[in-house]
Amino acid sequence: MNNSITLTPQQLRCVQLTQLELLCEVRRICEKNNIKYNIIAGTLLGAVRHKGYIPWDDDADIAMLRPEYERFRQVCKTELNLEKYYFQDHTVTFGYRWGYGKLRMAGTEFLRNGQEHMPYEQGIFIDIFPLDNVPDGKISRRLHNFHCFLIRKVLWSEAGKVTDRNRFLRFIYGLLAIIQLKAVLRHYESFMRKHNAVQSQWVRILTFPTPNKAHGYLRRWYENRADYEFESEWFKGIADHDEYLTFKFGNWRELPSIEKRKTHPVSRLKFLESR
Repeated sequence: MNNSITLTPQQLRCVQLTQLELLCEVRRICEKNNIKYNIIAGTLLGAVRHKGYIPWDDDADIAMLRPEYERFRQVCKTELNLEKYYFQDHTVTFGYRWGYGKLRMAGTEFLRNGQEHMPYEQGIFIDIFPLDNVPDGKISRRLHNFHCFLIRKVLWSEAGKVTDRNRFLRFIYGLLAIIQLKAVLRHYESFMRKHNAVQSQWVRILTFPTPNKAHGYLRRWYENRADYEFESEWFKGIADHDEYLTFKFGNWRELPSIEKRKTHPVSRLKFLESR
């Protein structure tokens, strides 16, 4: 059953401004602790093309190379004001099924369709992605990508068994969801550590699809950073934004057609009273 809320322009802007506060908190923690981060994906595209959010966008993305992410995750334990924010990933949040972290705003709700049954709090959030090594060889990268695909589908199964439009795939996801989450996460951790043992030219978010057959992103994009204006704030992002955005989006300068300007399906939404 589809219980989606269609966000009004005012609600969407409130989501964006809440996420902006979260972005500023990540920046504060990273600058204080000398942790390198980058705004990426649509957030970087918005900074370059709009000096802020893509007008219809309802999420924000930050990426860190794995060592930086691990430092950030540890620092959050002492740095975050838990009355305002909370950090989630599979190492600290029971039932969490994504291979990356989220920083959320306490006292808010942003429930994605089909994820209402997840056993953890779901406030308005930004994604914080760890970037792990990918084999440099094309064939080994393809095999690595397939392994990532399998892990991702098993993790997604708890949501997929509810949200997938295909009845047969909902059945398949239901079977995959029987696999114990602890076992899947142990395998994910082992897989991640194995490939991070040797540094490579390519990296990726292991549990997130890549945009093309390269099955990864060049490490140097995340090592060479520049300052970008975003909603009258300044954040670090990939210096060679044209090369990266072309790789990820193709002709990123051209606005997509109206029917492609979509937000994520949400079933419940709650803001702080001050908003």
